[in-house]
Amino acid sequence: MKVLSQVPYFAGLDEDELADVDRRMVSLSWGEGDRLYEAGAPAEHLYVVAAGRVRITQPTPTGQDVLTDVLTPGDLFGALSTLGQAEYPESAEAMTTTCALRIDPGAFRGVLTEHPQVALRVLDDIAGRLARARSDVGRISTGSVAQRVATTLLRLADKVGQDRAGGGTLLQVPLSRADLAGMTGSTPESVSRVMSRLRQDGVIESGRRWTAVLDRERLAEIAAGA
Repeated sequence: MKVLSQVPYFAGLDEDELADVDRRMVSLSWGEGDRLYEAGAPAEHLYVVAAGRVRITQPTPTGQDVLTDVLTPGDLFGALSTLGQAEYPESAEAMTTTCALRIDPGAFRGVLTEHPQVALRVLDDIAGRLARARSDVGRISTGSVAQRVATTLLRLADKVGQDRAGGGTLLQVPLSRADLAGMTGSTPESVSRVMSRLRQDGVIESGRRWTAVLDRERLAEIAAGA
C-alpha cells in the first residue's frame, strides 16, 4: 500500500481505493541478475518496484545491451498493448534482490474503468512522455556530449545517489562507457573523453562499479553549458 501510494498514477487515492488496486496486483521477487522481461517480448504487464533496484536496458544494433535507466521503489515500468505498445521496448533486470508488484491488462483496464482519476493521470503521463521524447531529441541534437553526460550523472545522483564518507554523492551503479553513451545519445569514445576530463578537474571519481560526484555545483554548470 505504501509503495502504491508513491506511484504518480495512484497518488491521491484513499486507503480503500489503494486496497482495490492492491488486490489486482501480484507480488513477485527476483534474485540479482534475473530478467523480469526481455525487449521484444509481448507487452503483457506493468510493474511497480517495491524493494531493490531494476536495471533497464535497450539492445543496440550490435546486440549489446546499454543501460537507459535505474529504477527504485515506487517506480512504475513495463508496458501494455492496451497503452499502445505491442512489445516491451527494453529489458528489465534485477540489480539486487528485488520485489515488484505486477498487474496484467485486464486488471489494469478494471482500475482505469473504476477509478477515472487514474485514467486521467495515465493520459497525462503518456502526453508527458511524448513531450520528453521530443525534448530529448532536441537536447541530443543541440547539446554537447559534456552537457549530456553531466545531465545524466546529475539525474542518477538525484535518483540513486548516497552520501559519501568524505563528501560527495556515491552512485553504486556499474556504468560502462557504452551505458553512458546509450543514455546520452553519444559514442563510448566521446563519453570516455568527457569522463576523463571530469576526473582530472576533480568533478567526479569513478571505479569499476561506482561513480562519485564530488563537485555537484560544477557538474550543474557543465550541464547548463557554462
